[in-house]
Amino acid sequence: MPELTIGRDCLALYKTHPAIVLRVGEKLEIILEDGKTLKVRPKDVVVLHPGPIDFGELKPQVGDVLGAWELLAGGSTNLAELAELAYGRYSPATAWAAWEWVVAGLYFSGTPGAVLAHTPEDVAREKAVREARATEARAWAAFLERARARRVAPEDSRYLHEVADLALGRRERSRVLNELGRTQSPENAHAFLLEIGYWDAWVDPYPRRLELPTVAPSLWLSDLPQEDRVDLTGLPAFAIDDEGNQDPDDAISLDGDRLWVHVADVAALVPPDSPADLEARARGANLYLPEGTVPMLPTEATQRLGLGLAERSPALSFGLRLDGHGAITHLEVVLSWVRVTRLSYEEADVRLDEEPFHGLYTLAHVFEARRYRNGAISLDLPEVKILAKDGQVQIKPLPTLNSRMMVLEAMLMAGEAVAQLASSQGLAMPYTVQEPPEPMNTPNTLAGMFARRRTFSPSQQSIAPAAHAGLGLPQYVRTTSPLRRYLDLVAHQQVRAWLTGQPVLNKQQVLERLGAAEAVTGTVRRAEQLARQHWTIVYLMQHPAWRGQGVLVDKAGLRATLLLPDLAWETRIHLRNDFALDSAIPVMVSGVNLPFLEAYFQVS
Repeated sequence: MPELTIGRDCLALYKTHPAIVLRVGEKLEIILEDGKTLKVRPKDVVVLHPGPIDFGELKPQVGDVLGAWELLAGGSTNLAELAELAYGRYSPATAWAAWEWVVAGLYFSGTPGAVLAHTPEDVAREKAVREARATEARAWAAFLERARARRVAPEDSRYLHEVADLALGRRERSRVLNELGRTQSPENAHAFLLEIGYWDAWVDPYPRRLELPTVAPSLWLSDLPQEDRVDLTGLPAFAIDDEGNQDPDDAISLDGDRLWVHVADVAALVPPDSPADLEARARGANLYLPEGTVPMLPTEATQRLGLGLAERSPALSFGLRLDGHGAITHLEVVLSWVRVTRLSYEEADVRLDEEPFHGLYTLAHVFEARRYRNGAISLDLPEVKILAKDGQVQIKPLPTLNSRMMVLEAMLMAGEAVAQLASSQGLAMPYTVQEPPEPMNTPNTLAGMFARRRTFSPSQQSIAPAAHAGLGLPQYVRTTSPLRRYLDLVAHQQVRAWLTGQPVLNKQQVLERLGAAEAVTGTVRRAEQLARQHWTIVYLMQHPAWRGQGVLVDKAGLRATLLLPDLAWETRIHLRNDFALDSAIPVMVSGVNLPFLEAYFQVS
């Protein structure tokens, strides 16, 4: 078919629409089926038939297109010949009908001047592809119908996977939510998955949304080095922690007037730049979730080094003496073997009149008094332990116990002692420092402590020793949790290297580790905070009639902030009457929104 000349009244193809040429010139004037006229360039149209043509002629035609295809299969032709074969004539109407078959692309493809007739094999393949598309379109439509009805079928997981990815922060948009007209956000994706039952309340999305590891690392650890250790197994040692703790990495002993703080000798198995060290550096700290702990080190580290998990344990032990004012006057650091008994805080608290607990508590009290004379600030705000297990969430308030103070003060003593050692020996260390808060004259009540907390600057890590105002210490290094916190491990690596005469890290190396840990530990703490909020709301979902006491800690007119001690939860409500700060107000839960971490309360 020779290329047809553009003439007046010819049938032309403009984009995908039939058009009639009204005028010919440097630009063509054409009219479309809807009556709209356009001026276009000649190269923008293709002539299908010389005309003349009226749009009313373009009606469905009766012919034998399949017969024409069978004759031409595997060969080529042009539009005029295809119209002749299929419909017995070449007219504007048959030209357009034949062209629609070409555009359909199943049996034919190409241009008006070169139409390719597909082979039977090509047609069969294309039919299979189209049938698959049609099947998928029907499945998609059925899924959307179920989704709008808040139902889900097993086969829907392939569509919901992308919604889950959005809920977990792995993608920014979801075709499903877009089709359903829902806002594209992780919270809305989470809400939708709960509505249709694809997720339940037991899914905690926050660690994955924050791109944190959710399983323990699987790495090889070396054997314990063959080296001399001081045998302290004859000295009663106690690892005192919350009930159910799974990573006991510190214990305390009393030897006359000397306090021993024993810490799991993690650096013995995890030296600087080893694979386990690099992995712990990337994780920054253990991730503590109500549903379980994700450790920064291989679980084997805790199994082999956790104090009290074996008959005897390798430790890095710090022997401390205090003067009558609570200042550290002596420090001895040794590699040791210890025999540790594990106790809960509650078990230890009832034994404080016994030795060695009475002596340990006395030393702790002396040290604590010195810290408060130095300006330490105590915020005794409510704390709870949240456990999500076996389909139930438990929330237990943590009581204020003297045994807890005793252990805390012992750990702070070790931290100050290591800071003193590092300063005197020129050891680079990740010090923990804090600027003093703005002076406030507030009562030592919940409302007073709530107000005081807002004046606190967050503690920071520094390569240079400086005061920690909140603790009332002139310098401080976190030292006693090398199984749980990476910078504690770095401190242990430094002390251990100094003690054994091995090369120590320089300031730049410690600074690099400090920066790496800081880059991730904030995210770890954020994930823990969000997870605690998540499981608190699940607890309220399991206890929809929950009632308790709220303590008024802040107010602006009748808008009040209440602290709920039994849940360690802050909530804002509108009060009908004016109450004084620290008033106890009975409240009840009135609703929750799990994906948005919102719980609503009202005065009961």
